[in-house]
Amino acid sequence: MVQVRAVLETATLDQAGFSHWLSGLATPLDALDQERLIDAFVLLSEQDPEQSQGTMDWAGNANVLSVGLETVQILAELRLGPDALLAGFLYRPVRQQVISVDQLRHRFGDKVVSLLDGVLRMAAVSDLTGLSDVPVLGQSTAPNINIRRMLVAIVDDVRVALIKLAERTVAMRALKGADEHRQQRIAWEVFNVYAPLAHRLGVGHLKWELEDLSFRYTNKDAYHRIANLLDGRRQDRDSFIARINAQLTKTLTQSGLSFEITGRAKHIYSIWRKMQRKGIGFSQVHDIRALRILVDDVAACYQTLGVVHGMWRNIPNEFDDYIASPKENGYRSLHTAVIGPEGKILEVQIRTEEMHEEAELGVCAHWRYKASDAQGAGPDTYEEKLSWLRQVLEWHETVGDDEVIAEQFTFDSAQDRVYVFTPKGDVVSLVQGATPLDFAYHVHTEVGHRCRGARVNGTLVPLTYVLGTGERVEILTASTVQPRRDWLLSSSGFLRTARARNRVQQWFKSQNRDDNVAAGRELVERECARLALTSLDYKAMSEALSQNTVDDMFAAVGSGDLTSKQVLRVAKTVTHFEKDQHPEWAIHQDRPASDGAPKVDGVGNLLTQFAGCCMPVPGDGIEGYITRSRGVTVHRADCARLLTLHSEYPERIIAVNWGSADVAMFPVDIELTAYDRQGLLADVTSVLAQASTNVTSINTQSHLEDNTAHMRLRAEVSTIDGLMELLAKLNQLDNVISARRVVVDD
Repeated sequence: MVQVRAVLETATLDQAGFSHWLSGLATPLDALDQERLIDAFVLLSEQDPEQSQGTMDWAGNANVLSVGLETVQILAELRLGPDALLAGFLYRPVRQQVISVDQLRHRFGDKVVSLLDGVLRMAAVSDLTGLSDVPVLGQSTAPNINIRRMLVAIVDDVRVALIKLAERTVAMRALKGADEHRQQRIAWEVFNVYAPLAHRLGVGHLKWELEDLSFRYTNKDAYHRIANLLDGRRQDRDSFIARINAQLTKTLTQSGLSFEITGRAKHIYSIWRKMQRKGIGFSQVHDIRALRILVDDVAACYQTLGVVHGMWRNIPNEFDDYIASPKENGYRSLHTAVIGPEGKILEVQIRTEEMHEEAELGVCAHWRYKASDAQGAGPDTYEEKLSWLRQVLEWHETVGDDEVIAEQFTFDSAQDRVYVFTPKGDVVSLVQGATPLDFAYHVHTEVGHRCRGARVNGTLVPLTYVLGTGERVEILTASTVQPRRDWLLSSSGFLRTARARNRVQQWFKSQNRDDNVAAGRELVERECARLALTSLDYKAMSEALSQNTVDDMFAAVGSGDLTSKQVLRVAKTVTHFEKDQHPEWAIHQDRPASDGAPKVDGVGNLLTQFAGCCMPVPGDGIEGYITRSRGVTVHRADCARLLTLHSEYPERIIAVNWGSADVAMFPVDIELTAYDRQGLLADVTSVLAQASTNVTSINTQSHLEDNTAHMRLRAEVSTIDGLMELLAKLNQLDNVISARRVVVDD
């Protein structure tokens, strides 16, 4: 930071000055990478001076150039590569619309733009207000926890999170120039979201700085009280540490150890938290006086610990072995507290150089060491391994130097959830695939019952729209309560969550029985007409469904206790027909009986049997042996008997593999009617492709007199359920009037 400010204090930072500054970064850059950063500097310099020098909303004396320089310096200290440095330098200009993303793609490449897009998605949390640890909207978790989970879902490259952390660190450093309200808002955001993120990524020095700076604005009195206490005793403390350092240096040298002793920074928030947690005063906090000893290897860590405990009496309850049992974020070190000269307590941390770098740089150090172990694998390769980031961000929070408090997250995984905003900025957690209607019922049952439409990010969307993380959802409601029965159809795609489905079912159960009977009959008959199914024995179907009467069956469908799909599934088993007389049931024709034996490919029509010596099962590696009279015997690839046969009869060994069961496909004719529009055929074929449906023929005809289009296609499906889902998706397309199955007499 000092270096950046020194550069900016010159009259004008020109290209030569910027180039000189780049050469002093912690991350060495080759000539080509320096040229790319200089090019970014030139691009920013070419913009409107008022825009490029425009102040941030959180500080009166910072501008996009100074923020970019400080961000690059932090990222360089984290040993990130040139793409991340470029993205960090250009993030604020893009965020403040000084430069557009389109300008950058051709000039700096897709990798830089991808990183910028990720950081911009993370910035959505900056729009939130009132981050709280109190659950809202009936959720079991607090908004600040849901925001952290949302970050896990958004971030697909660890460098994105690190760039955002660097930018927030710069913001906190410059926050002194902002008004008090903005100081509070940004400090709470950083404290609740970004400091925990820095901790989980193991970036110790950023975590401590973010916590201290946030604490400065969220609890000013406590911060200044502890800061004054530290300043007041600094001279005595420094003198004490110097004497201890001299004694340790002499003893460790006599022990033949190679070491480096440094003072350890005192973190104000950590001191305050320990005082609160243990109910102690400032004088009783042990790590006010602290040293850190760096040695060569793990064995030397424990040898040094023995030397320290030999010099001074240790406090038993103040010893932690994070080498044998690392913290959840990978932190490793030995911590001990001893009673030193004059009866003063001293904290000592002992670790290797590698452990220290991991503690300071976290994931950055991790991928550096990984990269050095693999030939040709550089940081830019390793840092893009996204699965590892998912494992890192499990969000079991560590609170304090030696206390772990798990937040007991029991959700499936970040990838199984989506996190969306309400219009007020609250974060709602939903299952993957949730729709605006699921969201409405999550907010309140009445909102769901009255729901008639939705806007996502300000744009009207259908109620079957699949929500994505970071989207802002607004529900449009009517004055009357009137859920729709087709919301309960799984094939319709309206509802994904059981909670919402139960709310709809409960509403219909409370309605008049006669209304449910009529609605259920209409629903079943409509589905039968859509599927071109006739000759249904409703009496037999109701008995098969354990309903006393046909009306009871229809009432159950109308109230949501039964679905039309369940009714149609039993239709085949209770309806008597001749196949030639009722071709509409061809889709339900009996499949060839299977003997239940696993299928093996590669043996042609030869008789196949499984070897009794090894009993292979699907999933095992297998090979075949051609016998003289019993066809092919299939062995496990590691079978001892097979190894003998390999040496005695190699010409009889054949390659085989597990086959898959055949799935019978049946052709169906579908007729679609829609108001004609451009792109209709493309949308229809897209639905068919997404459903993995094979289309053998298609014919389209437009009618100018009523501006409609009629489409006739033949598709192959395997089950009636598959046909129902396909027709439901076709019916949901814009302008489609109807999509139904038709039966053709050949």
